[in-house]
Amino acid sequence: MSDPLVAAALAARARAYAPYSRFAVGAALRCEDGSLHAGCNVENAAYPEGSCAEAGAIAAMVLAAAGPSGRRIAELVVAGGGAAPCTPCGGCRQKIREFGRPDTLLRIVDERGAERLRLTLAELLPHSFGPDNLAGLS
Repeated sequence: MSDPLVAAALAARARAYAPYSRFAVGAALRCEDGSLHAGCNVENAAYPEGSCAEAGAIAAMVLAAAGPSGRRIAELVVAGGGAAPCTPCGGCRQKIREFGRPDTLLRIVDERGAERLRLTLAELLPHSFGPDNLAGLS
């Protein structure tokens, strides 16, 4: 695969732990510093106490970040299956907002890597609340 971000999302999806829903999801993000981080969904018998692929990729990014540009999402790919595009859940939309910008690109691909949806964070989460809303408050 020629697109490393899509390849990373698909590889993460292949490693997902989804024995209950059987709905595997992988996510990969690229930071402004060029680093790539991936995550997969991890389910739990105490359903729905699992974690999403996007949250896993964000946690990997935070752990690896050497500076502020390593904590800024420039682009995110989510790989899932099913008839509809596998868009991030509400909680993950907010997590992406914490580290993204309104123009952060999100691409949703299917289990073969074919693009199903392309949009910005502002289109996915209009009128969002983020860190800039708290700037200057003490």
